[in-house]
Amino acid sequence: MSQEAIDTETPILFDNTYVGLPPQFYTHQQPIPVSSPASIRVNSSLAEDLGISAAWLSSKAGIEMVAGNQMPTGAQPIATVYAGHQFGNWNPQLGDGRAVLLGEVIGKDGLRYDLQLKGSGPTPYSRGGDGRAPLGPVLREYIVSEAMAALGIPTTRSLAAVTTGDPVLRDEALPGAVLLRLAQSHIRIGTFQFFASRADHDAIRLLADHVIARHYPDALTADNPYLALLDTVIRQQARLIAGWQLVGFVHGVMNTDNMLLSGETIDYGPCSFMDGFDQDMVLSSIDHAGRYAYSNQPGIAHWNLMNLAQSLVPAIDTNEAAAVSLAQESVNAFPELFREAYRQGINRKLGFDLPDAEDPSLTEDLFALMANRKIDFTLTFRRLAEMVNPNTGPDRNENKTNADVTIESGFELPEEFDPWLNRWHSRLAREARNPGDLQTTMNLANPLYIPRNHLIEEVIEAAVRQSDFQPFHQLVDVLAKPCEYQPGMSTYTLPPRPEQVVRQTFCGT
Repeated sequence: MSQEAIDTETPILFDNTYVGLPPQFYTHQQPIPVSSPASIRVNSSLAEDLGISAAWLSSKAGIEMVAGNQMPTGAQPIATVYAGHQFGNWNPQLGDGRAVLLGEVIGKDGLRYDLQLKGSGPTPYSRGGDGRAPLGPVLREYIVSEAMAALGIPTTRSLAAVTTGDPVLRDEALPGAVLLRLAQSHIRIGTFQFFASRADHDAIRLLADHVIARHYPDALTADNPYLALLDTVIRQQARLIAGWQLVGFVHGVMNTDNMLLSGETIDYGPCSFMDGFDQDMVLSSIDHAGRYAYSNQPGIAHWNLMNLAQSLVPAIDTNEAAAVSLAQESVNAFPELFREAYRQGINRKLGFDLPDAEDPSLTEDLFALMANRKIDFTLTFRRLAEMVNPNTGPDRNENKTNADVTIESGFELPEEFDPWLNRWHSRLAREARNPGDLQTTMNLANPLYIPRNHLIEEVIEAAVRQSDFQPFHQLVDVLAKPCEYQPGMSTYTLPPRPEQVVRQTFCGT
């Protein structure tokens, strides 16, 4: 496939800025070609939002581009460098070890987005790795990132995925794949840490200026733009982590190199959504001490932001003591910002609008009941949404078939919840809201369909062992409407049976 053939059919309108930073920020790196790529899926609606033809992405030319075999005009492939704390241990140089940033595009929303290939071969930052991605982790990231977007949680996105035709060696030979990932940027806390650890104050300011111009231009008018940048990132992270907690999401690897300044979720390796509620849930195969357990996520985000603040100290003020004081004050605001974002979110899930002194104790007591029996996180809240208006819901849906097992008929809260439910109904009565309106609001806050690990593993097994991608497509389609009851899709609402329980998730490397 010639360069001209790709450009003539439909060019991607690149508008690259990160490559304009000095050479110490990245290395020019072409993706490494693969033998026989084939399309897995193209995210047509997302492509439309970017002004990129989905039909072209599905064509031979588009597949060659996603695979890394051919680059369209305007692409300037680079691998970016960064550092980071990994499970609390400092690593002075990491970087894109299996990813290549092709360039940036402007979406129809006016925002700038990175287009990055993941699994496109080794780079100078691969640290001995092959730079490739097995098919399973690519499918997992596609599924979970798109599910997170549908849930309204800021996230990197999946634009397209292809198989490579080449094996990837892990514990065994596995099919290889490449993901075309989208993000408002891939700039990480670890990017700032890389330059801070080298006392490269000029680079810190250049990077901060780039982030402000790209993501937070309002900071330019602040008395101290770099402090305003820090404050804004802290607010963004508080809302992001609250969003995770509210849907029972466990990231699994909250290293500083996996926290983006844009406030988007990145890295869907050893992640998971809760089935039975467990404050200390850890499914990551590499988190032996439980550092990144569900209950620890707010505290870890706070710690990570402290590291960002330390990196920004030289830019905040030339007087180090003054800069440290200002940065510390900003970081100290995180716990309350998180608590407020979480309070608003949990109140929406429980149907509360007006503030009430009883709300904290009701929330705390509910989680205690859930933890005692490890009751399903997602179905508990969805059941509450159904209970506020018992005359509606899937059991009254005229299109429902006898084969459907809805949450209402298939999931009930134990009798020990009854005293709490009485208190909750009394609390809702003080809202004086129409039950139908209340249920609509609660349904939007309480998804019915989430990417449960056993469903993801079944999809991966079918694709890897039988080359059957239909279960993958079906799951992605169901998860695109997480809060809307879908007749005939009750299987996707159910927790795993004992033999389906996934006890560990793994990093794609």
